[in-house]
Amino acid sequence: MSEPKTPTPTPAGDTYKGWVFKWTNYIKGYQRRWFVLSNGLLSYYRTQAEMGHTCRGTINLATATITVDDACNFVISNGGAQTYHLKASCEVERQRWITALELAKAKAARMQAESDDSGDDFSPSSPPMAPGQGGGSQNSEVQSALRTLGSKVEDLSTCNDLISKHGSALQRSLSELDSLRLTGEAGDKIRQVTERATLFRITSNAMINACRDFLALAQAHSKRWQKALQAERDQRVRLEETLEQLAKQHNHLERAFRGAAQANATADNKSDVGPGKGEASDEDDDNEFFDAVEEAPEFITVPADPQFHKRSSSNISGFNSEMCADDQSLNEEPLAMNQDSPSQELVPLKKRRTRIPDKPNYSLNLWSIMKNCIGKELSKIPMPVNFNEPISMLQRLSEDLEYHELLDKASKCQSSLEQMCYVAAFSVSSYSTTVHRTGKPFNPLLGETYELDRRRESGYRSLCEQVSHHPPAAAHHVISDRGWTLRQEITVASKFRGKYLSIMPLGTIHAIFEKGNNHYTWKKVTTTVHNIIVGKLWIDQSGEIDVVNHTTGDRCHLKFAPYSYFSRDVARKVTGVVMDKDGKAHYVLSGTWDEKMEFSRVMQSSRGGENGTEGKQKTVYQTLKAREVWRKNPLPEGAETMYYFTNLALTLNETEEGVAPTDSRRRPDQRLMEDGRWDEANSEKQRLEEKQRSVRREREREAASQRTSSQSEEGVPHENYQALWFERCEDRITGEQVHIYKGGYWEAKDRGSWEGCPDIF
Repeated sequence: MSEPKTPTPTPAGDTYKGWVFKWTNYIKGYQRRWFVLSNGLLSYYRTQAEMGHTCRGTINLATATITVDDACNFVISNGGAQTYHLKASCEVERQRWITALELAKAKAARMQAESDDSGDDFSPSSPPMAPGQGGGSQNSEVQSALRTLGSKVEDLSTCNDLISKHGSALQRSLSELDSLRLTGEAGDKIRQVTERATLFRITSNAMINACRDFLALAQAHSKRWQKALQAERDQRVRLEETLEQLAKQHNHLERAFRGAAQANATADNKSDVGPGKGEASDEDDDNEFFDAVEEAPEFITVPADPQFHKRSSSNISGFNSEMCADDQSLNEEPLAMNQDSPSQELVPLKKRRTRIPDKPNYSLNLWSIMKNCIGKELSKIPMPVNFNEPISMLQRLSEDLEYHELLDKASKCQSSLEQMCYVAAFSVSSYSTTVHRTGKPFNPLLGETYELDRRRESGYRSLCEQVSHHPPAAAHHVISDRGWTLRQEITVASKFRGKYLSIMPLGTIHAIFEKGNNHYTWKKVTTTVHNIIVGKLWIDQSGEIDVVNHTTGDRCHLKFAPYSYFSRDVARKVTGVVMDKDGKAHYVLSGTWDEKMEFSRVMQSSRGGENGTEGKQKTVYQTLKAREVWRKNPLPEGAETMYYFTNLALTLNETEEGVAPTDSRRRPDQRLMEDGRWDEANSEKQRLEEKQRSVRREREREAASQRTSSQSEEGVPHENYQALWFERCEDRITGEQVHIYKGGYWEAKDRGSWEGCPDIF
């Protein structure tokens, strides 16, 4: 057996690797295995090449015992569940492993104890620093330095204990040899070794005493530094709260002064303004919104002067009559939408289903399937339907239209900035259906389609097609009779990280409005599924979205705050600011992606960060009263037994006549799962996937033969697959290569002619 490629382990080493013989069974005996010691875990593999994909076993040293049998053998056990009988090539090699294992065990036990007591270090009483403040980064650096120093001091203490332990054992062994009464040259050698061991022990004891003194001094200073740091943090928080209180008091005093001056100046024409009771009501509304100031992490919103509601644009610089028109349109928008309802009620509509079969309660060992999937692309892993929900990814994309009425309202807006608020709310609303949806949609087969024809009910038609399989990509096109078009091509990249699953949608979403020819684009944020192995699954959305109007240059920056146990903010919070092409803020949006969104008009703003401190202070926006722009629809009764589907999701897989033969409603494994026949669904799913693989291999053979015949003429490889209803071209806005609807689907449906559709099911 060769020695490990890594150097001799030291207390500071984080990883130790090498070949060790492991007892397998009575037939094969000891077999050579590659062992890796890292982060308190001892794992082994058959070969070094297996490290990237297949781990044969892992034991946690924090709860394990390490015993030595003889010169080369040692045993590691965690109490009966796992026991490794190991043998090194020599005694020196065994001692290296024992030293490394004892150090790793001490560190793992210490880290486990610190994780149990982590609430003391980050108590809710110490509020977190706001993003953009310099003190927050400095405090984190100091805390990191303190933790590193503490870790090194603990390593030093562990080494001291090991030196004392092994030194005592060496002294006892030498004393036993000395008592054997050996004569001649052997006795002289033993006495010489004993004298040297004694000198070594004296020196070691002196070093241990010095290390203990250093340890005590470092621990004393560490506590003093932590107290000083906590005092500075508390003082900073108190100063921030005092400044905010002063800003509030200043605003109230200024408003009271202006109100008194205006009352004296307009005492003659109070009847034109309105009764005083109405003015008091405005004051109460402003004060009520003022109490919610601390919900915005990156900026502060305070109520604007009530006189902004009454003054004309000629008296205030920077505000024009367009604002009044916008506010009026916002109030009248629901009325405008209701005007369309009488004509819709005259049309007999199809009755949609409101229930699906309840989800069966089948148990499954998740770890037995997932342990070999770490680091792999999720779309390339054969997964049973137990982890799915009975809809495909194409149908999940169509769920973005759950709140299509936001785009209907946006199409009627007079102002592009007001329209931006509705488009931004629509981009947030698509995540409201995911809060309880921990199931994975079916991966669509190549060429699979899904139509959602709600023209009679809601005025739109939607078509999705799976245009690529590796990487999986779906193209989506929606056209509405109410003046808007939505299109997107989404490629989902997903990685399984052991404890959580990251889903990263790649692609751009486009919304085009006929009125004003405004063209908006935005991207999706990252979805994270937590507690994959242990605990209850839960979903979080995090990241940032920039909604851009390419016609006017308007922009809305939305921030999805990731969930934090120590944050004082409301969970799943979303904040955003709507700005024009010059960077001037006009609206502030706030809310949560799983409940509602509100917006308020910005009347004045003051930017912090003067004198070179830009980015370290919050921007203060004076706003009118917030108005609700979107609220989540309640889930149907019994949704917890129906995969937490919304009312729209319950109808997505409902059978319909006249759809294409490639439609997701006709997919047999998905239908069997919805009916509760999961064993049959798993078999059917494997059949469909194998059929798709065989078709792909045949298509690749044909493409290879075509390339061979035409390579001398063109030198350009042919496309392996071309979508049926979408064509690949360059997007003129983003410059990306995307699939755009080329037409023909709805005409083919009207004719009932599906000759060009492939047989994929």
